[in-house]
Amino acid sequence: MKVEMHKMVAVDYKLTVDGQVADQSRPGQPLEFIFGTGMLLPKFEEAIEGKEPGEKVAFTLEPKDGYGEIIDQAIVDLPKEVFMVDGKVAEDILFEGSQIPMADAQGNRMLGIVKEVGETTVKMDFNHPMAGKTLNFEVEVISVREVSPEDLQGGCSCGHCGGECEEGCDHDHEGCDCGHCH
Repeated sequence: MKVEMHKMVAVDYKLTVDGQVADQSRPGQPLEFIFGTGMLLPKFEEAIEGKEPGEKVAFTLEPKDGYGEIIDQAIVDLPKEVFMVDGKVAEDILFEGSQIPMADAQGNRMLGIVKEVGETTVKMDFNHPMAGKTLNFEVEVISVREVSPEDLQGGCSCGHCGGECEEGCDHDHEGCDCGHCH
């Protein structure tokens, strides 16, 4: 069976960035995902589409096809008071390289990386950690199969339903053919 839309695909992979291994699957624990549902980078999926179990492929994604270029406006100085917990600044998390989950004014969750800690401000970078990086992948397709009902137990990742819809929901799923949305 070939890698194609709405198939459960398992791959072993190694991601190298700047000459260093940045991420890889563990032996015997391939990355599993439903192909074509937006779980992975589009160009990653494009590179393995049509492949069969046992086939290997190596490819490079430039920043525009990976996690984008670095956006200068996503690097901001925040007042230290933002990091107060129980009336005190949480100094234990304020160090260069620390990743801090935060929310914007609209309540959207995001991860910020501390770039610099000043006397009264903290410089935070809200770019994706791989923004601006060239991604070098080595991928082997391990298996391809039909999606089972058990695969969908953990929710859907089609982007139309948020993974929470049940029979009779009233969300707009027009154009969705993920098989999970109703």
